[in-house]
Amino acid sequence: MRSFFRVFLCCLSFLLVNISASYSNPTEILAQSYAQRRNYGNPPNTRLPPRTLNPAATDSQCRSRPLDLVFIIDSSRSVRPGEFEKVKIFLSDMVDTLDIGADATRVAVVNYASTVKIEFFLKSHFRKESMKYAISQIGPLAAGTMTGLAIKKAMNEAFTEQSGARPKSKNISKVAIIVTDGRPQDQVEEVSAAARATGIEIYAVGVDRADIASLKLMASNPLEDHVFYVETYGVIEKLTSKFRETLCGSRDPCASENDCEHICVSSGSSYHCKCRKGYILNEDQKTCSLKQMKVEIVQDPCLCEARLAFQRQTQKSLQDLNGKLAAITRKVEEMERMLA
Repeated sequence: MRSFFRVFLCCLSFLLVNISASYSNPTEILAQSYAQRRNYGNPPNTRLPPRTLNPAATDSQCRSRPLDLVFIIDSSRSVRPGEFEKVKIFLSDMVDTLDIGADATRVAVVNYASTVKIEFFLKSHFRKESMKYAISQIGPLAAGTMTGLAIKKAMNEAFTEQSGARPKSKNISKVAIIVTDGRPQDQVEEVSAAARATGIEIYAVGVDRADIASLKLMASNPLEDHVFYVETYGVIEKLTSKFRETLCGSRDPCASENDCEHICVSSGSSYHCKCRKGYILNEDQKTCSLKQMKVEIVQDPCLCEARLAFQRQTQKSLQDLNGKLAAITRKVEEMERMLA
């Protein structure tokens, strides 16, 4: 028994010597203690979730992705002088939220009524102060509402490299924001489609008496992300935060969270879903289903009952197998998502 205690005491002494040597430096002991508190101080199930900040609520300016941005503003007779001043305030507020510069976002303004005037080009101002002063000097044209003509002029003159737009090789998004309170007096569908085909993403903002159908003809898809309406010019500034969320942040909406079951395809600041080969997109435009195999029963000229019965049984078996295959496929995809 005594020999057992001697061995136990010897081992204990040896262990204490090693521990003392490992922590001979008090700083190391403090460092380890801090690390333990940091990593194990709270049980995993009691840790608070990461705090998500709303850029609109915390900062009046976010760092926007580089854009070639053209405002197309209606100054026809229906827009009263006080209302037009509110449009200019909206433009100035938008400029404040954007990262303006030669290598950042460039802005131009196209003013229209029955005639169209480019107030300044994408290459005209690279400083917010000079740009906002130029906006303050814009006056209404006060006549008809030639919206189609304005879109055409913006496409052919404001979005050109000569006017300051970056070349396609730079992969800079081109965005047009149209603000109007009336019904176009010319055709907008074809010219808007042509503008979108060149890569211009169009947002349509309607105020008061604006024709919603015309806004939808002008805007890019999906329409729910590109068509806006406010009741009066007095509340148009509410759209500033909406556009801040849209124009700031990731260029690729598919890189962030999306609802697509198979494939996400970016479309400007929005996205749409596609399915892998052998599947079709469901009505929700998000999920996919396996394509159903069609089996047609060809009636035998001799009206052979045995052959018809065999065909019916074959069709039923194929349908059952098709359903089982779809169920197995869904389970495999669920496992893939869980593993991812």
